[in-house]
Amino acid sequence: MYNSKTLIRSSVSFVEFRAPISNPTILRHLSLLSGLRFKTYKAFSISRSSGCVNGSVSSLQTSVCLDNSVGPSGTPELSNKDNVEDLLSKNKDDVVRLMKLERRPENDREHGSRWFPYLNRVKAGDGYLSSSDVLEAMDPYIMDVRKEKFRKAVNNRTYSVCLVVEGLSDFGNVSATFRSADALGFQSVHVVSCGNSRRYRDNRHVSMGAEKWLDIELWSSVKECYGILKSRGYRIATTHLGMDTVSIYDIDWSCPTAIVVGNELKGISAEALELSDVHCGIPMRGMVDSFNVSVAAGLVMHQAVCDRTLRMGCHGDLTEEERQILLAEFYLRHSNSALTIANEYAARKLTRTVSKL
Repeated sequence: MYNSKTLIRSSVSFVEFRAPISNPTILRHLSLLSGLRFKTYKAFSISRSSGCVNGSVSSLQTSVCLDNSVGPSGTPELSNKDNVEDLLSKNKDDVVRLMKLERRPENDREHGSRWFPYLNRVKAGDGYLSSSDVLEAMDPYIMDVRKEKFRKAVNNRTYSVCLVVEGLSDFGNVSATFRSADALGFQSVHVVSCGNSRRYRDNRHVSMGAEKWLDIELWSSVKECYGILKSRGYRIATTHLGMDTVSIYDIDWSCPTAIVVGNELKGISAEALELSDVHCGIPMRGMVDSFNVSVAAGLVMHQAVCDRTLRMGCHGDLTEEERQILLAEFYLRHSNSALTIANEYAARKLTRTVSKL
């Protein structure tokens, strides 16, 4: 049975659909609806010597859409080719540009209010579109089952608790923490670089592409990362085993909190411990005194979800407006062509406005 499944999966990439379709707009729409890339090829001749009949055909071949490295505006986009190593090796500003809607300025937060990173607008052509405009523009190009999955994910998302990984040297662990964060509804992830001693390897199969749907921010130092997080209203909780460690089961996770996990071998750095607000740990019942870092991160995040659900009735806590904005963000991340479609929609909208005048 396993061999049969493998054969079927490997054969799909060789399927050809022959159809007289040359209109690029139609091909783009087909690509969006199916999630595949459609390529057109010029007519070709097959010789009799190969056992075939001479003739010209127009072929339409399907292949998985992988070439997403640069968007229509020239900004980098996260693709299936990008793995966590590629993503975290980018410049910090490049990673921020992977987020489509405009980001809220750091000082644009009322005292006591919960942090939400997006403004309700995205640059499109010479103007801006709101989240409702984006949803209307993209709606025909996304399958209903996909849209429902987006809505469920957004309804369970939160920015009130975020994850910080400090100095991890193995991208397998970074990828695994990303995957857990996405699965448990944490939208915001921060990565503090551990310098030139990093030993990275391709582990996209570990993350399962979770990084595409997360807001990932890169920092060059603990001080820089903590400074921003505290200005956003977060309490810093580092995972550390010590005399002053508090059990994760005794913490109120309904408060805005940044969960920090450290290096696989050395744990949390001395600087990160000193600048944090609370040290938390997972009670150990066996002979060993620690978990793998990605497992520990998953356990702490899961406890945060359980505690928040018990105290608040749910983990996801975005307002209706914030959910709509984040849903529009997901729509724009869905496909390479999303920004092109948004630009075309903005142009049509501007034309209609001018014609009315």
